[in-house]
Amino acid sequence: MEVQDKLMINDIIKDSLNNSISYNEYRDLVLNLVAVNSTTGNKKTEALANYTMLNDRRMKRWDKTVKLSDNTKEKIESYNKKVTWLVITESWCGDAAHIMPVINKVAELNDNIDYRIVLRDDNDDLMNEFLTNGGRAIPKLIMIDISSNEVVNTFGPRPTVATEMVLDYKAQHGKLTPEFKEDLQRWYNKDKGQSTVEDLVNLLK
Repeated sequence: MEVQDKLMINDIIKDSLNNSISYNEYRDLVLNLVAVNSTTGNKKTEALANYTMLNDRRMKRWDKTVKLSDNTKEKIESYNKKVTWLVITESWCGDAAHIMPVINKVAELNDNIDYRIVLRDDNDDLMNEFLTNGGRAIPKLIMIDISSNEVVNTFGPRPTVATEMVLDYKAQHGKLTPEFKEDLQRWYNKDKGQSTVEDLVNLLK
């Protein structure tokens, strides 16, 4: 049964990769959606379209401002296994807007890392294999060894530090409030992508 499960997951990943797009294609997609006041995903609401517009601005900013230290660059550049980083996302997702440009900055430094993107609502089978605490949380990065087609690691939906903040707040208050979500956005801005970089570098160890 375990072998069958593995084969099924491999087939699901293969199908998703066939439908995947590059980061630049994703940025173009979001830009085009903003131009027509729309969004990715099955639900097309004005609120989600507004989030998409906001996230386009965030990604534009991070594309320009994310910085990596020389030490971090060396670690990334020295990684010598060929892997795919397949990321599940949607344009309205606030966490994704802060994280996906950082993934791109890391992947750009090493040709062994192939960064591909799929939309959650178009890839139900894939999303259901990579739930977080039973939920369809995004963004979710699936790290696949190209030579063996094995899933070797995952990352997301938030960097470790932010995940701990969310879990602590939920434990104290039962749910995430709008005020906390604003605090989390401020944390992302202050962190400047460095916690995400640290987690991504750990994937390459």
